[in-house]
Amino acid sequence: AAPADARGRITFTAADKVRLFKVNGGQFTAIQSGATLSLTEIKSGVELAIEGRDIVRNPNVWNGFVDVTLTVTAEGKTGTDKVRMRVSPVMTYHHALTAEQTWVSRLNAAGNLAMRNDLAAAADAAGVDPPIEIRTSDPWTQDFFEPGFMSMPAQGGKQHVIRVNIRSANIQYNDWRNPLRDAGRVVFALRGKDVAAIQEYDPQRGGQHDTLNSFGNFETVPPYTHDGQSFPLGRVIRGNTPSFFTDKAFTRMMEGQRVQPPIYVDTSWLLVAHIDETISFVKANTPRGWVMLVNDAKLAYDMLVQQSDAGRGNVPMHVGKYWSDGVSARATIDQVLADPDVMASSAEAVHEVDAQVAKIKAETGLTNAEIIRIPFLHMPIDGLSIAYQPGMVNGLYLADGHFVAPDPHGPVINGQDIFKVAMRNALAPLGIAVHFAEDWDTYHRNMGEVHCGTNSTRRIPSAKWWESGR
Repeated sequence: AAPADARGRITFTAADKVRLFKVNGGQFTAIQSGATLSLTEIKSGVELAIEGRDIVRNPNVWNGFVDVTLTVTAEGKTGTDKVRMRVSPVMTYHHALTAEQTWVSRLNAAGNLAMRNDLAAAADAAGVDPPIEIRTSDPWTQDFFEPGFMSMPAQGGKQHVIRVNIRSANIQYNDWRNPLRDAGRVVFALRGKDVAAIQEYDPQRGGQHDTLNSFGNFETVPPYTHDGQSFPLGRVIRGNTPSFFTDKAFTRMMEGQRVQPPIYVDTSWLLVAHIDETISFVKANTPRGWVMLVNDAKLAYDMLVQQSDAGRGNVPMHVGKYWSDGVSARATIDQVLADPDVMASSAEAVHEVDAQVAKIKAETGLTNAEIIRIPFLHMPIDGLSIAYQPGMVNGLYLADGHFVAPDPHGPVINGQDIFKVAMRNALAPLGIAVHFAEDWDTYHRNMGEVHCGTNSTRRIPSAKWWESGR
């Protein structure tokens, strides 16, 4: 019913961040802001399509919103209609989501081979595909990239999804033209239909304080509701310190996604300073749907004291294992209990982990019944703390009911490693089987564990970010 002199005009904001198209017979023709519509198009209707050319990186530059406006002029009058749109945030997976694909670096090293073999055996037991092996000299698969996703509404209440692999902001300056950690280039090799890659970093940082930018220091708390606030996609959790910080450009980008606002906990007392050293999350058949695994050095100490009091103080642990300097790691229970460095560092770990737990409980409403204590001691290196025994919380939630933890190489009493027994007993009531992987040579003695050396792409959650209110 448009009058004969009717003319239309399409304008849109953020023209450098999006592309707008006219769609005709399946053909997409890009149009500029200010493109005109003919009388025929106004009468017949025009199908438009839009795509994002970038994500939100700096909300002060672009907050992700786009206004598309139709202006029609006819018979000396003007009418407008406007729709506001928002580019999808980049979101990360939490461990209550089923793993669809896992990853591990493939090195020419016996220790790496041992862990890969154990991961493959665990995957077989869990009935899932074995990890994809990434050929690289960098063993820390968790650290150099982070799998994520973006989504938008699709017909029938469904979601259209693209996977997004995020490169770490670690700066190494192997190549001045591309100073980021070389192994992180894998995100570009993985690109394809509906699979994207992102990198963001501050080149002025010069590589300082780089450990905080590894993705072992970037996890996701599963969904929860607390104090009237709901987080249906969970929240990012990162370690922080009062004296140095994560890459500011990367942090600004991730905070700018809004739907998974970060929780920051103090990891300044840890040598590597990663959140995955002391805390992990697993799916569980509980009202909340998940529980938190937490390092408990006091529990480890009590277990060893109990065995010593029972006359087993001469039983060794770390049998056949060596530290990176070639010194034997073998020690009896009584020798460990008499080691002032291990005891002091473990006592500090108890205090510091309690502070981390208190922060998370305050943010999430998590109760003591939803916290599973996992025993291992700490030791000092350069005045900071690191796991003395392989840190069993630093593992991979492989599939529903299956968790892969580093082999603790604890004291064997009555034919069983008491630390393996403790972890299995802790998770058995939740229906979670624990698979132990050998990670000492390539990972543990180099200050990392199973989680540090693996990664996972998980099932897209049913929760929709546009319904989150954020």
